[in-house]
Amino acid sequence: MISLTAVYVMWLREMKRFSRARSRVLGSLIMPLFFLAFLGLGFNRMPIPGIAPGVNYVKFLVPGIIGMTLLFSSTMQGLSVLWDREFGFLKEIMVAPVSRVSIALGRIAGGVTTSLIQALLILAVSVLLGFRAHNGLGLLAALGFMILISFTFIGLGLVFASRMKDMQGFGLVMNFLVFPLFFLSGAFYPLTNLPWAIRGLSYADPLTYGIDGLRAVLIQTHSFPVALDFLVLAGFAATMLFLGAYFFEKSESV
Repeated sequence: MISLTAVYVMWLREMKRFSRARSRVLGSLIMPLFFLAFLGLGFNRMPIPGIAPGVNYVKFLVPGIIGMTLLFSSTMQGLSVLWDREFGFLKEIMVAPVSRVSIALGRIAGGVTTSLIQALLILAVSVLLGFRAHNGLGLLAALGFMILISFTFIGLGLVFASRMKDMQGFGLVMNFLVFPLFFLSGAFYPLTNLPWAIRGLSYADPLTYGIDGLRAVLIQTHSFPVALDFLVLAGFAATMLFLGAYFFEKSESV
């Protein structure tokens, strides 16, 4: 049975850790901001095939950078599981009289919240570079897509963290997975510019639908119907949320 108190306590712990690690927050934002500033401003006046008329490169790039921020911050949430196992905290909470699913859901909720904060900071900074959302409803819809992206990749991080014990090995495996997912998603370029074989791999990437959905609701340009983006991403999010909670429940505390 799920304990809401346990979920809240784990969420609150993640929030406190996040608020105290200011250097971590700053470090996680530097790379997306560099991409946004240098790539966005550098290519802003260049005609790029596949981008809809009237959409400059900064507008096209911002949803991709938001997706990138969510991808990296969400997958690395699994590292906190390995950290807690290394220092004995995981063993203490595993023997608590609450279900492991409640603990996993609390971690996921905390990870989603911290990832959203970082993504919203990127969105706020992008306004200084000239980015404007199509309307206020688009911002609300974008928040929904951000939550689904975060759920998807936090679940992925939990799956691997629950099966591994080496923090360095986790980082290597995540990098091996994260960078292909990122570059296949069309964050930097329209998918129509990719060769058909690589484009086929992009269609199997959940981040592709997340970024396309963000572009659809924020700047009114997209490759797929918005409903398809939402349904596919929601399916990935539900699947990874289930798998993350399942593998965490079956994991060893030491």
